[in-house]
Amino acid sequence: QVQLVESGGGLVQPGGSLRLSCAATEYIFSFSVMAWYRQAPGKQRELVASIAGGGSINYADSVKGRFTISRNRANNTLNLQMNSLKPEDTAVYYCNAHRGVAYWGQGTHVTVSS
Repeated sequence: QVQLVESGGGLVQPGGSLRLSCAATEYIFSFSVMAWYRQAPGKQRELVASIAGGGSINYADSVKGRFTISRNRANNTLNLQMNSLKPEDTAVYYCNAHRGVAYWGQGTHVTVSS
C-alpha cells in the first residue's frame, strides 16, 4: 500500500521560506503525477503545484515564481520549496500521488504570520 508522509511545515514570518518534503513508501518516479495541495481553514483544498512522471510542472497562479516543486531520486521524496511566503499561504499542505488512483499524505501545517 502506498503511504505518503509530509514534513517540514511550521511557523514562518511573511517573506520567509520553508521546504516541505513528502516521503513515499514506493518509488516516486513510478507515479504518473505527484502534486502538492493545500487547504486553508474553512476553504476547499486547492492544487498548488504538480509534476508529471515525465517532468512537466504546473503551478497555481498564486504561487508561481515563489514555489518550486521537485523530486529527489536519491532520497525518494517530493519537495516543495516555498519562498517569499505570504499570510495567505497559511494552510495544511498535502502530498498527492497518482498511479491509477490517488494517494494522499496526512498533511503538514504551514503558518505564515508575524
